[in-house]
Amino acid sequence: MDILTLVEGIGESPSAAIFGLITGVIFGVSAQRSQFCLRAATVEFARGRLGPKVAVWFLTLSTAIVWVQGAQMLVLFRGADARVMAVPGSWSGAVIGGLMFGAGMVLSRGCSGRLLVLASTGNLRSVVSGLIFAVTAQMSLHGVLAPYRDKLASLSITPGGENVNLLKVLHLPEGTGLALGLGFAALALVLAIKNQIGPKIWIFASGVGFAVAVGWGLTWSLAQVAFDPVPVTSVTFSGPSANTLMFFLDRNAVLEFDVGLVPGVVVGAFVASLLSGEFRWQSFDSVPVMRKSMIGAVLMGFGAMLAGGCAIGNGVTGSSVFAATAWLALFCMWIGAIVTTLIVDREADPALAC
Repeated sequence: MDILTLVEGIGESPSAAIFGLITGVIFGVSAQRSQFCLRAATVEFARGRLGPKVAVWFLTLSTAIVWVQGAQMLVLFRGADARVMAVPGSWSGAVIGGLMFGAGMVLSRGCSGRLLVLASTGNLRSVVSGLIFAVTAQMSLHGVLAPYRDKLASLSITPGGENVNLLKVLHLPEGTGLALGLGFAALALVLAIKNQIGPKIWIFASGVGFAVAVGWGLTWSLAQVAFDPVPVTSVTFSGPSANTLMFFLDRNAVLEFDVGLVPGVVVGAFVASLLSGEFRWQSFDSVPVMRKSMIGAVLMGFGAMLAGGCAIGNGVTGSSVFAATAWLALFCMWIGAIVTTLIVDREADPALAC
């Protein structure tokens, strides 16, 4: 069944939700099996190591870039149509929000995507932190925190009413994005071999990046046949967490890609943890750990909405189409996480474990 037949059969919104579900399942399975986590990678880096977590992160990033840029060259996707490129980006939001998100994910012991995956495997700490993240994100999008987010985001925005494509603004030739992706892939493989990462982790880490490409491809293809405008988007957990929360609270909410994505991740990660024997109930280790996690979740919720996306939404999805604000936000997330790690990190501190 092709996309047009599916849309004619069940409608555009349910089709978008199904595509979100498919993308989420791929992401959930891959992220759970590879233990993909930007926070873990930044902690390793802050400790002076290019270890397995850094290798997994580069495997994911490079795979996303290679698949997305390759799809563009084959005219299977057009990055200029992506939602992140079609709206103004915020330089100030990327900096301030990125720093806040980076600090928050260290305190919460995981970025928003990692918290969702962990929550699906029985981690009650991540359930609490994830709910706080989603509520704060919704408050930052439409609630009492929205005016503060708007004010900070409006301090400096991209010109022309749209985001900036790094490759175009630097006047780089066509194919540069794919070449950069392959370069990152080579670095990732060197780090993977050095850290003796097995082929299963290679495959699943690459699967996280592949999920991003699947999301882009499916929503772009749907937009080509849909009667009403369809946002061309992919994996991110700031807006979708808030939208999924409201879907179950507001009877007027409609199905969309975001609403399918989050349940898809939950199902994928849950099944993967059961099959691997890694599902187990966990809770907070202590009151100080709980306090750090809750503060971190608030910082991530506001920071993600201010930065235009989370560690996945900016760090992999937005970066794969070379949105300038996404790369800036990713850089600031690394800085915020490294600085926070150096302040609160203790080698034996259990609060730093994913």
